[in-house]
Amino acid sequence: MKSALILGGTQFVGKRLVQLLLDDGIEVTIATRGKTPDSFGDQVSRLKISREDAGSLHNAFQGKKWDVVFDQTCYSSQEASDTLQALSGKIQKYIFTSSQAVYDFGIKHKEENFNPLEFNPLLKTRGEYIGYVGYQEAKRAAEAVLFQNAEVPVAAVRFPIIIGKDDYTNRLKFHVDHVKEGKAMLIENPDLRYSFIDSKEAATFLFNMARSDFHGGINPGSSEDISLRELVTLIEDLTSTKAILQQDGDPSPYNLSGSWSVDTSFARSLGYNFISLNQLLNRLIQYYE
Repeated sequence: MKSALILGGTQFVGKRLVQLLLDDGIEVTIATRGKTPDSFGDQVSRLKISREDAGSLHNAFQGKKWDVVFDQTCYSSQEASDTLQALSGKIQKYIFTSSQAVYDFGIKHKEENFNPLEFNPLLKTRGEYIGYVGYQEAKRAAEAVLFQNAEVPVAAVRFPIIIGKDDYTNRLKFHVDHVKEGKAMLIENPDLRYSFIDSKEAATFLFNMARSDFHGGINPGSSEDISLRELVTLIEDLTSTKAILQQDGDPSPYNLSGSWSVDTSFARSLGYNFISLNQLLNRLIQYYE
């Protein structure tokens, strides 16, 4: 791998990925709407695109080639289709940032629990996917479009919830702050279980996927999952403060309709290692505290 195109690359895991590539001497191009500044200066090339405008993709990619594309910003089947067409003959591998949302609600999902080759995708724009159900369909359909139509190997990295010191969503921080500051929270289903991955490990995993010959869907992340009840108890223990849980409290950003967790044993069988969830959460809770 000598050159990489990143669709995204200016926030969170994308920023970490860009730096990993640069540190390895890779020629990096980032393609974004141009609205979020980055700190990479003249180390990277920049293209301005809109994922919802196929013409902008064709214009931006015309006459260019890369060894690999990392797609961080695809949120619809139409965008996946348009990007494949715009990059036809211009890349050798496609790394798609997918999600554990391709699976139905449940715990310890293995990769075979969703087969994109058997999913019939309808071409829709991102505005047609509403809420978590829409997000789930969008990621499923995008994977299906890529695996069924790509001319090059595709790896779909089905991330669980990504957390880290650089997490701009502040969803974990929400829980720490509410416990620490004595603010009431509403946790609708405290026994729902979720999987997590460290943001640094997420970027490293994407980088390693590009350097490998792997193709297909894969679940990275800490091997354990955790319930919201267990998460709150851990925060209480580390902050020595009792959480206030009540119906009129601020709704937890982790309030979903069901559990979402993945089995990461396949990734670990390929030699990829991840921090234990307890160690990861302890470190971040103490950081937010």
